[in-house]
Amino acid sequence: MKLHRLFLIYCGLLLIATNTAFGKKESPKQKCLGYQEKGVASWYGGKFQGRPTASGEIFDENQMTAAHRTLPFGCYVLVTNLKNDQQVIVKINDRGGFHGERIIDLSRAAAEKIGLNKSGLDPVKVESINLK
Repeated sequence: MKLHRLFLIYCGLLLIATNTAFGKKESPKQKCLGYQEKGVASWYGGKFQGRPTASGEIFDENQMTAAHRTLPFGCYVLVTNLKNDQQVIVKINDRGGFHGERIIDLSRAAAEKIGLNKSGLDPVKVESINLK
């Protein structure tokens, strides 16, 4: 029984080492590519100003950033307000969009750029883009 456990542990470690050494790990940019979704966007600022985001960056409501549930930090997306066709490019640096049908929370500055700050909630299309 003891030998059986050791064998299983060895196989597990070998599998981990093989996948790490030879497997292709996706970078955050690769995981981001091809993402497209429609839903509701909101914005945030004020009381979050100067606080750490989930990525560790300090939140600045004057920067073009956003919070998303699953996209990797550092991923850039094009957000199109479907009410007025205005667009903004934002960097994902926080987690959010957890209320109702919201798929993304934009910084105040990004929301202003696409006219979302007036209504607070608007339908949007979010598409990943490749910025070099």
